[in-house]
Amino acid sequence: MPEGPEIRRMVDDISHAVAGQTAERVLFAFDRFKPFEGLLRGRRVTSVEARGKAVLVFLAATDEDGPWCVYSHNQLYGKWQIGTPEREPQTQRQLRFAVCGPRKAARLYSASDIRLVRPDELDQVDYLTRLGPDPLNETVSVEDLLRLFDDRRFRGRNLGGLLLDQGFVAGIGNYLRSEILFEARLAPTRRPRELDDSERLRLAEAILKMIERAYRLKGITNDPERAERLKHNGWTYGQRRHMVFNRDGQACHECGGAIVKTTRASRRLYHCPGCQAPEESAKHPPVP
Repeated sequence: MPEGPEIRRMVDDISHAVAGQTAERVLFAFDRFKPFEGLLRGRRVTSVEARGKAVLVFLAATDEDGPWCVYSHNQLYGKWQIGTPEREPQTQRQLRFAVCGPRKAARLYSASDIRLVRPDELDQVDYLTRLGPDPLNETVSVEDLLRLFDDRRFRGRNLGGLLLDQGFVAGIGNYLRSEILFEARLAPTRRPRELDDSERLRLAEAILKMIERAYRLKGITNDPERAERLKHNGWTYGQRRHMVFNRDGQACHECGGAIVKTTRASRRLYHCPGCQAPEESAKHPPVP
């Protein structure tokens, strides 16, 4: 499943293709939305936004009817593709929704969670109401996160599971979880209530830093200078992309110890026992 940075880059592409343009065609696969195709045709796409792992396409009001928003969540299999209005891409996926402007079209394939919602009723969409702070799509500070660590809903949960909870911080998925914990030098078994002030600060800074880096560098969470050096040394994108994620058995870039793969919250998690040992975690500074 794409994580927050991937969804945000996807939204950037959709926005570049159709935002500000007239929707010359709107297509829905589901019968319950078919009557709306004509209603939405000819409206301007006012904006495209990300909320956590959801995509929102806003369409303007007309003289006879108010504005609408097409909400979608990719879940495991959904995929957006950008192309031309007259030519659909070659794919085995099933088209679920499309908005076609004069020059570009944005098409959503395979996703099953699609809704047509009035913009002022988005607060009734369960997924959106459960979202925590969303660093890529709203202003979130270190201080905001520090306060969140004290919330009774989160303070007693182990970090390995907590970081996947979209109600804690929106947009974090499996690779970001491992990378955030390594950057903060914290073991996945630690809990917010156990952290001292320096550990809490490292965790808050790591959350914001890793999410922003993954967005800016198109999925790379490794230190940018290290990633560039490894590229010159012949490492593939997949090999140099992360600090610990998907690197079980390989040498840690910091201490040289072996990266370990475990399971937390029913999903794979990677960590360095040397850099993230529970009793030693407060002694190691974060990666530059």
